Amino acid sequence: MMSTVLKICGLQSVEVLKSMINLPVDYIGFVFAKSRRNVSPKQAALLIQVLRQWDTGKTPAAVGVLVNPDLNELEELLQEAALDVVQLHGQESPQFCREVKERFPVSVFKAVSIESDRSEADRLSSLDAYAGCIDGLLLDTYDPVYGGGSGKTFAWDLIPPYQRWASQQGIPLFIAGGLDSDNVSHLIGQYAPYGVDVSSGVESEPGVKDINKVTAFVERVKGK
Repeated sequence: MMSTVLKICGLQSVEVLKSMINLPVDYIGFVFAKSRRNVSPKQAALLIQVLRQWDTGKTPAAVGVLVNPDLNELEELLQEAALDVVQLHGQESPQFCREVKERFPVSVFKAVSIESDRSEADRLSSLDAYAGCIDGLLLDTYDPVYGGGSGKTFAWDLIPPYQRWASQQGIPLFIAGGLDSDNVSHLIGQYAPYGVDVSSGVESEPGVKDINKVTAFVERVKGK
């Protein structure tokens, strides 16, 4: 059985990132949108230099999290910080996602904010337009201020239709939103997502990553 892929998002500290260097993490996320976890392109470039020194045999991919950027903004960011993935958390259109894929040497993940009060048909109706335009799909809890990153879970019984869609497209599905070392094992056991994405669940206070919580989360996800 393939190990669940792990993404840790919202890294700001070089020291914390260095303390994680022996952990089997697959993706590290850097937030460029409005957030307590925001970093500048220059900060991200320094953090990515640390990533390139990873010591587990596989270097984690560097993910940039953005909300409704324009192409010029993206170009400037990518000239400064060598990202592997652009994760779009806003209302970016399928055409915009396609243009990013065609113009820049990055993969494109699209985040979808889950609103439980919408019908399944309504939630899924717009997804088909993204077929062939994205390389990964991420589900997060809807937040009216930031769009995601609320630190709250959504109703996990809403996952399967998205899982089927992602499988049909041949792309990975990541689950975010309120995950921590106490609940991630249940999510994996119940729904077996391709990947999980954690941020606030491994923090000692908002925006401050705690290496002990990071390690505990990694152990739950990877079993080591």
